Amino acid sequence: MLRALALACAIAATGCAAYQRGDGLSPSVIPPELQADYELFASRCSRCHSLARPLGARVSSAAHWQAYVTRMQRQPGSGISPDDQPGILRFLAWYSANRHREDVR
Repeated sequence: MLRALALACAIAATGCAAYQRGDGLSPSVIPPELQADYELFASRCSRCHSLARPLGARVSSAAHWQAYVTRMQRQPGSGISPDDQPGILRFLAWYSANRHREDVR
């Protein structure tokens, strides 16, 4: 809980670093309760590749996302811990359900 609060404060203060680089989503389109999850996703997933890779994947199944994140977690330098998976998966589930919306792209 404390980590989520710290991430939310960082987002509010500086905005999402990935979005500021021109990669990722504007924090304004992400529901407040998922912004910390998005920042976690963005910080971990952008270590090895652009966010366009997971955001462009046409994955919609929770099981597929679980396998995808687990595979990425095993990559050296990913920084994805077992504790990170729930937050990353929450964001990806929301994104999969909402990516068709014009304001999310």
